[in-house]
Amino acid sequence: MELVNIEKLLEKYLDAETTIAEENKLKAYFSGDHVAPHLEEYRSLFGYFTASKNERFTKTIQLKSQNWNWKWLSVAASVVLLVSVYTGYQNNQQEKSEKIYNETQMAFNILSANLNKGTAAISELQEFETTTNKILKQLK
Repeated sequence: MELVNIEKLLEKYLDAETTIAEENKLKAYFSGDHVAPHLEEYRSLFGYFTASKNERFTKTIQLKSQNWNWKWLSVAASVVLLVSVYTGYQNNQQEKSEKIYNETQMAFNILSANLNKGTAAISELQEFETTTNKILKQLK
């Protein structure tokens, strides 16, 4: 009767459906001397769990100091900051020079338009003077 019960518990254990109390019954059965021959392979499994439960790590763990990482990290951050400020300054200077160039170009365009108006007015005056001179020559 007990063997049938152990086989059912073992089946439940392999399906991950047992409770803690049922697992303790299985551990007690497999740690005993009277294990059925066809269940002998499970004895090492439960024996391992019992033995590994008592294992302890006794060596000391030395942690390495990572202060140098912070130093290198701060140096890298400083370099990145300097490079970004320098490129930002260069971009700002280029934008200023482009703005000044565009303003100068616009001023030259306005000056050119005004000079063209003046040239047109002077050519009209020259034509007027030429016509006036022709009329005055005829009157003399």
